[in-house]
Amino acid sequence: MSLIAGEILDQPRAWARAAELARAMPGALPDGERIAVIGCGSSWYAAKAIGSLRELAGRGETDAFAASEALLGRGYDRVLAISRSGATTEIRRALELVPSGATTVALVGDPDSPVAEGCDVVLDLSFADDRSVVQTRFLTSAVCFARACLGAETDGLVADAEAALAEPHPLDPASVDHAVVLGREWRAGLADAGALALGETAGVWAEAYPAMEYRHGPIATAADGTAVWMLDDPPAGLAEQVRATGAAVIDARLDPLAELIRIQRFAVALAEARGLDPDRPVNLERAVVLDPGGTP
Repeated sequence: MSLIAGEILDQPRAWARAAELARAMPGALPDGERIAVIGCGSSWYAAKAIGSLRELAGRGETDAFAASEALLGRGYDRVLAISRSGATTEIRRALELVPSGATTVALVGDPDSPVAEGCDVVLDLSFADDRSVVQTRFLTSAVCFARACLGAETDGLVADAEAALAEPHPLDPASVDHAVVLGREWRAGLADAGALALGETAGVWAEAYPAMEYRHGPIATAADGTAVWMLDDPPAGLAEQVRATGAAVIDARLDPLAELIRIQRFAVALAEARGLDPDRPVNLERAVVLDPGGTP
């Protein structure tokens, strides 16, 4: 079994631990504060999902930024930095720009990392740290943690994670050369993460869009060999329009976060069908460290 496949299988346990951590730290996402959430790569997509979840729950204004593009001088009460390695250069540089008076929080896979050491509060997700290059359980556990902080029931979520691990693949991986992941509201961030996992793991052409946006141009590239994965119920008529292009539509069967597990598993199967090692994606390292002397 590949390293990434083992980490995908571990997600029900990791999600249960994330929910326990949320219950132990009820003030991690305080109501009413203005919060900025930052990350890079998959962690940015987790930030997008978390920001949308918090706003939809009516808990306070929440902006999500790619760390390299973060605008943190807007009077935020709190900046939440998500980083699996805790070493990513853009995260560290962004935290240096946080105005005095704002609370900085690190949601990290390594509590002894530079990002953690530079923050006021550390949320330790080392139980979900991925050793593989491609993020799987850390990303989903971060979102599960936030959902639990915001009051979501997690027992059913963990059950859906277990179901996602037992689901057969919806398509023959060898039949897919183009993948699209669609989601609405907070699920749009998960769609981004799903497409990135497919591209990183299997080298497949993968895209993500808010579901309503797919008709505004991107559907022009759909054809036989395209798989369009829905993370939630699609807008009226969209599935029929996609099928008319010859593309395959994969309907959501489980909680959107559990659907992401199905996508991760499919990404591994797709890599193997292409003769690729899912633990060694091309041109990638586990962490992006740009400053001299950094350790990935």
